[in-house]
Amino acid sequence: MLIESKLPEVGTTIFTIMSKLALDHHAINLSQGFPGFNSPKELLELVTTHMRLGNNQYAPMSGVPVLRQRIAEKVQSETGISYNEEEEITVVSGATEAIFAAITATIRSGDEVIVLEPAYDLYVPAIQLCGGIPVFVSLNMPDFSVNWEKLKSAVTKKTRMIMVNTPHNPGGYVWTQEDIDNLASLIESTNILVVSDEVYEHITFDGRPHLSLMTHPVLRERTFVCCSFGKTFHVTGWKVGYCLAPRKLTEEFRKVHQFVTFSTPTPFQYALADYIQDPSTYQSLPKFYQQKRDLFCEGLETTDFTFTPAQGSFFQLVSYKHLSNESDLILAKRLTTGHGVACIPISVFFQDKTDHKILRFCFAKNDSELFEGLNRLIKNPIF
Repeated sequence: MLIESKLPEVGTTIFTIMSKLALDHHAINLSQGFPGFNSPKELLELVTTHMRLGNNQYAPMSGVPVLRQRIAEKVQSETGISYNEEEEITVVSGATEAIFAAITATIRSGDEVIVLEPAYDLYVPAIQLCGGIPVFVSLNMPDFSVNWEKLKSAVTKKTRMIMVNTPHNPGGYVWTQEDIDNLASLIESTNILVVSDEVYEHITFDGRPHLSLMTHPVLRERTFVCCSFGKTFHVTGWKVGYCLAPRKLTEEFRKVHQFVTFSTPTPFQYALADYIQDPSTYQSLPKFYQQKRDLFCEGLETTDFTFTPAQGSFFQLVSYKHLSNESDLILAKRLTTGHGVACIPISVFFQDKTDHKILRFCFAKNDSELFEGLNRLIKNPIF
């Protein structure tokens, strides 16, 4: 039987490849972006409590009401922005689903979607499945800020959407107020929508605030803001996130969501609703992760890599272009098999696999793993 693939260029993701390679070679896995430690005990106990209370059947398609209410309260408290919990907040099975549903709900064949590269690997396949045309705009190197002249020149009458990611994966760049104002000015008199991937919203460093796109009135009315409880509370395996969008966009979003996952595990939702009543559960994250970033960067100082500490996310990039012309993919595999430390080559985040000689390490791990990974990088010459 012949099957014509809708995604002929898509294969096994680099994250799966590197994680398997790490497992096969007993390497410290600093590649895939998941925390190497458990979620808070109190949150786990809340899940058990709600399971025993019988909250184990289908949740409402849009999310259990109490969680949507708590999300609205959280957003209002943090940003001063009000979202209607009934009409503008949807609980989903991870931010990946939120991004997919937002694109699927609004992109038609022939629509152009601007993708700022390097970019998370979901964006382009989702656009292509809808018949959309991805238009690539490279971010400034080495800080991964937006090149606004390039972005403006990429906008055409066919542009329907712009993909935004702040804090950025893999670059760690955190958008500024100037960035937000520039985007609002660019799209204000157009029909362009925005998907804002803000899964690392609570992981910013050096006192740098996370500025959500929802905080600008122009962007508030045309943006799908996609967030992740998994990234925030070290429970990526739960696959619980949410999408904030104005009523008209949410109506279309939910039409897709209900036929993708319909609902998200009920006891997880009730547990999170209870847990986020205490703001310290997420307000403590910048300090927690900055300690890990600083620990990792201090160790990197003793290697031959060059780097600038990440502004946000739980990834640190390092450059080796002054040391070797070896491809980043080959080097990443060699570090895994030969040095026992797995990382990700960032060429995989570019559509044309542009190789800037940069590797991405995830420092969301136990300190013991970070120390061991650094020790393995330091004690054996890499080049």
